[in-house]
Amino acid sequence: MQNQPILKLWTTNQLPKDWFCRQQTNQNQAELQTTVKTIIDHVRTQGDQAIIEFAQKFDKANLTPATLQVNSQEIKDAYQQVTKQQIAAIEFMKQRVSIFQNQLLTQTNVQVFNEGIMVKTLMQPLESVGCYIPGGQAAYPSTVIMTALVAKLAGVKRIVICSPCDAEGKVNPLVLVAADICGISEIYRIGGAQAIAALAYGTQTIAPVRKIVGPGSKYVTAAKVQVSQDTAIDMPAGPSEILILADQYADPCLIAYDMISQAEHGTDSISALITTSPKLAQDVQSWITNIVAQAPRAEKVLESLSKYGFIIVCTDMDQAVKLTNQFAAEHLEVLTNNAQTLSKQLIAGLILIGPYSPVPLSDYASGTNHVLPTGGFAQSFSGLSVIDFMRRVSIAECSKEGLEKVRTHIKVLTDTENLPNHSKAIEARFQQ
Repeated sequence: MQNQPILKLWTTNQLPKDWFCRQQTNQNQAELQTTVKTIIDHVRTQGDQAIIEFAQKFDKANLTPATLQVNSQEIKDAYQQVTKQQIAAIEFMKQRVSIFQNQLLTQTNVQVFNEGIMVKTLMQPLESVGCYIPGGQAAYPSTVIMTALVAKLAGVKRIVICSPCDAEGKVNPLVLVAADICGISEIYRIGGAQAIAALAYGTQTIAPVRKIVGPGSKYVTAAKVQVSQDTAIDMPAGPSEILILADQYADPCLIAYDMISQAEHGTDSISALITTSPKLAQDVQSWITNIVAQAPRAEKVLESLSKYGFIIVCTDMDQAVKLTNQFAAEHLEVLTNNAQTLSKQLIAGLILIGPYSPVPLSDYASGTNHVLPTGGFAQSFSGLSVIDFMRRVSIAECSKEGLEKVRTHIKVLTDTENLPNHSKAIEARFQQ
């Protein structure tokens, strides 16, 4: 087995101070933000015309205002371009996700009675949602399930899908079939930051939405963050990441395959390992070198791993946990002897425990959502769920007896905060 290293390998005393920073340098980040802002501003001022120009520039597609939206015949034709097995797999995934998300819905209703005061929570679906479905190097019908289906389960009335087209102006047929299976018919053949701008601000053809969800490239993620001043978003989601936390008992071959599988998402994906075992670190390097040589899409995988892949060897598990939480990965696989116990201490968008719970399981079959926070945002954001497509409204109702019991406490607090008219509003209810 070859042993030429592909990934960066550090021990904790060699770690650069900014090891956990993602791909962008300050200069690159500034350039990215400027580029995205230019795109957004152009869409806001020029509408459809800007979308058409960007489709020609980035996708080499010749579109018109009349062809921005996918028509019903295209959706019907898409079924002729996919297999029965693919349709069955999409239906299977829809069923798995529905079970989990519907169970979440049952946990959202809260009602409390306390000495004459009744408080309850009312969940209301958003009026409209835009779902971004990535394209380019691969098709992502699974993301249609993870976004549009979940919005449907929440009760959202208007659900819009945006997905890039090819040079002939066609959206991937699997995306169209998945959308149809989920009951979504408003689909636009646009991608990138321009799609996010169109969903946020609208064009002559596309009406704006209340919230934008879905993963995407660094341009899509930057655009979502920029428009979030005006339109709600789910989270910064992309480029994709995997971090594996492992001890000396983990299988280096499985770790190598998992890191390679994540790297094939794109050349800006991050694949990383944090371990307490120097031997495991070396073995994983060797396995990756050996597997990549024969792997499909080897060139893209190799570029991703060599640019953004890394291994850190820690002196003990406490140090490994600290670094893992500092990174706060999108996907975190825990391959240790005490994984169940350890998982309670960890921060990540999604935690996968044990050798039989790899990222592809969560992507397609576990029922959990694969739209997850990236870039360290797992420290403050959660993965997408049915709750993200709803407003939570609290309702309170109090009897006269209940108000009587709390009026003294209210007066003390209103006097403390120098809001005397608040107290008078309470006292007025007890005057004859």
